[in-house]
Amino acid sequence: MFAAERRQLILEMVRANGAVSLRELARVVQTSEVTVRRDVRALEAEGLLDRRHGGAVLPGGFTRESGFPQKSLSATAEKTAIADLAASLVEEGEAIVVGAGTTTQELARRLARVPGLTVVTNSLLVAQALAHANRVEVVMTGGTLRGSNYALVGSGAEQSLQGLRVSRAFLSGSGLTAERGLSTSNMLSASVDRALVQAAAEVVVLADHTKLGTDTMFQTVPTDVITRLVTDEPPTHDDRAATELQALADQGVQIAVAGSVAGAGGSESPPGRPRRDVPLPGQRRTRGGGPGSLRSATGALTPEPGVPERSARVADLRRR
Repeated sequence: MFAAERRQLILEMVRANGAVSLRELARVVQTSEVTVRRDVRALEAEGLLDRRHGGAVLPGGFTRESGFPQKSLSATAEKTAIADLAASLVEEGEAIVVGAGTTTQELARRLARVPGLTVVTNSLLVAQALAHANRVEVVMTGGTLRGSNYALVGSGAEQSLQGLRVSRAFLSGSGLTAERGLSTSNMLSASVDRALVQAAAEVVVLADHTKLGTDTMFQTVPTDVITRLVTDEPPTHDDRAATELQALADQGVQIAVAGSVAGAGGSESPPGRPRRDVPLPGQRRTRGGGPGSLRSATGALTPEPGVPERSARVADLRRR
């Protein structure tokens, strides 16, 4: 395939999906990620798309947000692997909150098998995924429906969360950086996500590698409030994503890396089987699996002595 044909196909994919990972682009155009990266740079120079760590998006910077159809087609294998690993954190009988998003929707499908679970959510998609789980209780927030992501937002959603206390919050977003934490492009969504965070003793962020290093307009969760990040393994040549992961770990975020596609033309990990975490250069480790620790080869997280400290950080967020 000639360069012009490749670039046209890449541009059509990005226009159709809003955001596409380099892995996916390389697979579709049947070439290496190195070649795709050069094509993406050339298209960016023409102002036809924007590069993001590990992928490409339509121009629009901080304010553009893809709709649900576009998001649901982006990084699908990565989201599945992340959801598998995140579900292993949830224990029988827990009460949790789950925010809106395509990755959290994948998580919800797996939570249907956890007995005695109570899930509080503002997402119609999360609620739908759990609607027929006879051992899971679903509590919906109030609010106004935001059609682009099927989420309830506004003062009604935020007020319904007042006085709520759960063990964990599982959230996604449009971007994640070590400097600002999790962010999104919509003000109403950001406000509800902050209310969800305030209800939880522990915050778990679900973000695939294409969101690492991406900064969007409205901050939802500051880095020092994030307990854990569940992500996928960045591509081999994506040094910036690896650098961002290291920076997050250095600020005390526990990093859990799930298995995903092995790369262009590679095989996919068996369904439901998370791959062992990939150690980061200089990754901090503390006794008892505290801040900066990784999952073990068995996929189990060791107890975190700093949970009270995390609770204090959440309480501090409420006062901001």
